[in-house]
Amino acid sequence: MSRAATGANPLRTTVVIPIYNGRDTLDACLRSLYAEGTLTPDECIVVDDGSTDGSAQVAARYGCTVVRREERMGPAAARNLGSAEASGDILIFLDADVCVHLDAVRRMRDAFQADPSLDALIGSYDDEPGHRDFLSQYRNLLHHYVHQTSHREASTFWSGCGAIRRSVFEEHGGYDESYARPSIEDIELGSRLRQAGCRIELLRDIQVKHLKKWSLFGILKTDVRDRGIPWTELILRAGKMPNDLNLRISQRVSVLAVALLSLLIAASILQWGGAFVLPVLALLMLALCTYMVEQTNTIHGAAAIALLMVLLTWLDGQDGPPLLIAPLWTTYALQMLRRQFNLDRPAWPSRAVDAALFASTAAVLCLAIAALPLHWTSAALVALMALLITLNHSFYAFLAAKRGWLFMLAAIPFQLLFYFYSGFAFAAGVVLFAWRRISISEHLAEEAR
Repeated sequence: MSRAATGANPLRTTVVIPIYNGRDTLDACLRSLYAEGTLTPDECIVVDDGSTDGSAQVAARYGCTVVRREERMGPAAARNLGSAEASGDILIFLDADVCVHLDAVRRMRDAFQADPSLDALIGSYDDEPGHRDFLSQYRNLLHHYVHQTSHREASTFWSGCGAIRRSVFEEHGGYDESYARPSIEDIELGSRLRQAGCRIELLRDIQVKHLKKWSLFGILKTDVRDRGIPWTELILRAGKMPNDLNLRISQRVSVLAVALLSLLIAASILQWGGAFVLPVLALLMLALCTYMVEQTNTIHGAAAIALLMVLLTWLDGQDGPPLLIAPLWTTYALQMLRRQFNLDRPAWPSRAVDAALFASTAAVLCLAIAALPLHWTSAALVALMALLITLNHSFYAFLAAKRGWLFMLAAIPFQLLFYFYSGFAFAAGVVLFAWRRISISEHLAEEAR
């Protein structure tokens, strides 16, 4: 395997950025790349993948080499096209919606310069995403946590912020262009590199700020269709599931626990009806309060919250006095007050609201658990939730330290949802993999006749 020379002559770097209709984030990305006081790349190639919003003009303004395609071909093919035009020893791949931290290019170059055996490296998202809404903060903090707690010897590659020796990239054929939309083309490349014995390092101090604004639908589409299902098929083809990143054993156990929790909740609803639904919905609303308060700014969000309030009030009227509903509405109102008047500053009104909010939250939690029917199913529900919180306690502690306990509480339902659809994506991937294998076998059998 050929290596670029090390020593007195610095390695040349080429940054490759694919772009499709993202001129605003591309401008921020290039501004960070060419910031004053940082080492700029020797070459920057922006592949305009059929954009119609003037992204190419933004790249040209920064002096980048622009490779333009009239029709969209996907990021895998776009990165290969840009790499074919590169002259640098090191290819640095960046997404167009990230801003690199100061001296990221120098750190990447120096890592390869110092270690001739290093074939590729990846960086990490930082803990200050570009958008301040809850979902974008939660999603990007999850990515940051995964990057910061994974093995230094990485099991895959990441094109959001990753670098590879050009000779290694060319030797292994670059990205698989059969991935026509953003998917797991970087994970697939990393899998091939590792199977060939290449070294990939995760350098946690090389960080980028993610500018993407996430929606719930966007998260589901990305994690199920674009990543979960194809990643499962890749794992089955390789016959190996690394204990790293999102595939750690604790996360696999969490997927199984959430599947059992879902079955248990469904069975309990059928058995107990409103007596079970009321406390479970109260617990869910308690956890979602931070997210729900944010959603009151939208018509759809406000309508959904109003519908949930009506349902809970009706259920409470059917199944008992308003011992649970009163502190629940109080908790929601206090969260609204906290957000509306920006009571995060260290003054006595803030401390008073936080103390009242903590008391009402604790009251809802205790009353909801006490309201569950006295049955083994309720005990199993609490036990499974305790198991899931234990398995993920370090992530929840991380969120609490970064954004506070209310943010951490709001993240729990989304983390459980993540495990639920991850299990669904894995099952769907297994079925699709088996179906494709059967189809191939039948096709070969027909050709042999």
